[in-house]
Amino acid sequence: MALKVAPKQKVVEDPRHTQAVQHYESGLRALQDHKFEKAKGHLQKALSGPNKSVVDRAQVHILTCDKHIETAALQFKSTEEHYDYAVSLINAGDYVTAREHLDKLLKQNPKAEYVLYGIAALQCLTGHIEESLKTLDEAIQVKPSLRFQARNDTDFQNLVEDPRFTELLYPDPVAGESEPQEEASAY
Repeated sequence: MALKVAPKQKVVEDPRHTQAVQHYESGLRALQDHKFEKAKGHLQKALSGPNKSVVDRAQVHILTCDKHIETAALQFKSTEEHYDYAVSLINAGDYVTAREHLDKLLKQNPKAEYVLYGIAALQCLTGHIEESLKTLDEAIQVKPSLRFQARNDTDFQNLVEDPRFTELLYPDPVAGESEPQEEASAY
């Protein structure tokens, strides 16, 4: 008996798959060139493909793009601008990220009184009272006028009843003066 050979059938590729792979490859090239916005656009188009493995890989690369795009967006023109960003994080309740930014600023400018003040406020808001008092004292040592700002700052609400806070903000003017020295008699 002779074997019948079936005619060769032409394999037809799904055009959606072909298109998704092309977008994926374009996205990878852009990613390698550090063109993250462009890469993300191509990779998002690859998400519409039927192949789950291509879609999964595209999603991973999109996360990478997002991370790089976010980092690039956080380029500050000045220390003050960076500080303002950290304060906005405090106001939004993102204390962990705010602390990271304030620590970075403090490393760059160890004696920046406004950074010390911001850290003191953050410490107070997060319940670190001892550290807050110490850091606020450091800030006031550098710039005594911060004493007046702290008096009306609601970030220090947790310290209002603490006598150490009162002493720091309302120092006894007599205590700051040194005792008059008796002049030694020349006789």
